[in-house]
Amino acid sequence: MEQKKILIITYYWPPAGGPGVQRWLKFAKYLPDFGWKPIIYTPENPSYPLLDETLMKDVPENIEMVRTKIWEPYQLAEKLNKSNKKFKAGQFDVGKNQSWKSKLSIWVRGNFFIPDARVFWVKPSIAFLEKYLKENSIDTIVTSGPPHSLHLIGLGLKNKMPDLKWITDFRDPWTEISYYKHLKLTKSSDKKHRQLESAVFKNADITLATSYTDAENFRKAGANAVCITNGFDESDSSKKAEEQKGEKANPQATSKMFTLSYIGVLEQLRNPDNLWKALDELIRENVDFATDFKLKFVGRIDDKILQSIENSSLKNHILNLGYLAHGKAVEEMQNSDLLLITNFPNESSKGIIPGKIFEYLASGKQILSFGPEKADVAKILEETQAGKHFSYQDTETVKKFVLEKFELWKNGSLLENTQHIEQFSRKNLTQQLTEVLK
Repeated sequence: MEQKKILIITYYWPPAGGPGVQRWLKFAKYLPDFGWKPIIYTPENPSYPLLDETLMKDVPENIEMVRTKIWEPYQLAEKLNKSNKKFKAGQFDVGKNQSWKSKLSIWVRGNFFIPDARVFWVKPSIAFLEKYLKENSIDTIVTSGPPHSLHLIGLGLKNKMPDLKWITDFRDPWTEISYYKHLKLTKSSDKKHRQLESAVFKNADITLATSYTDAENFRKAGANAVCITNGFDESDSSKKAEEQKGEKANPQATSKMFTLSYIGVLEQLRNPDNLWKALDELIRENVDFATDFKLKFVGRIDDKILQSIENSSLKNHILNLGYLAHGKAVEEMQNSDLLLITNFPNESSKGIIPGKIFEYLASGKQILSFGPEKADVAKILEETQAGKHFSYQDTETVKKFVLEKFELWKNGSLLENTQHIEQFSRKNLTQQLTEVLK
């Protein structure tokens, strides 16, 4: 039986690193198992904030790739201010950390490049893909954002080819994402963002959301929205982690130090100051904790956050490994005792489910989470019994939770007992996707 073709329009593809590349890389890996042939359309000369060559091993053998050149203004922005490199990953300085150059760069980014700086790829891609789709008999496409400018490629193609089935995938919200309000938008720019978002929602055949709340919000905004979360790939987890699930963790065997790890990018808008305060107090008050505690960072941590931590008693307890290849990052998760995840603090972000939570779940380790109350992350942690979710106002309860886990670790009885996680396997999620594609 001949496989059905699906064109996946994505900016992020190996050797891009970070969470943005994982979702459609994994879907593409498993789609052939369910009768679909994925074809990838991506820039020939992208400007990625992170690189991870090891992800190339997950690219399906002989997958069809289609590439065209893109022009991006990031080189100009970086000449104006070196910190503008953060823009490529959706990060920037906030509040008192903003210089006048940062403020100017943010204003330009928000008002001149709508919806984002990859917008210059939209018109050339529409012209190229209209011909390509017809010549190759492809009637189903996916646009994945951010960058949300890629959804405008889908919108343009849908306008030209009304019978085209268009699935728009929102890995993060557009106007409802937390940093949107920090873009210093004029009224006319805000209006344009919202008009474009509305046009995408109303014209796409299906809108995919990565969280339950986002799907509900997208439906309210006029989208035919379905939630398919991110997940974990069993092949990324070591046999050792699988064997240890449900068993007692021996502190001598797992690690010599009680290790709290943060894996990924940590920017100022998701900085858990209350956690640093709680840890600082524990180190000052508890000799055993001070002797055995280690705070490990794997990924890109904002310089301002590191400076703040290093001015506390945490200074001598930090292990900052920087960005590691994905496989190595997974190993570091498994070599930890407690895993940290943070979300934006405002209520509008309660639907964001950071992708790494699923790999955290697969590691079997307990998770310490921060974000708004009644967040989707809290629902997942409750269902899987994998940890606890806190608000950014909690300090004493956070302190109590960490100390409780430390005492269990010290006694050799810190359990790894997550459950009901198979629903989040990449293969099962791909099967859900193919049900939507029918």
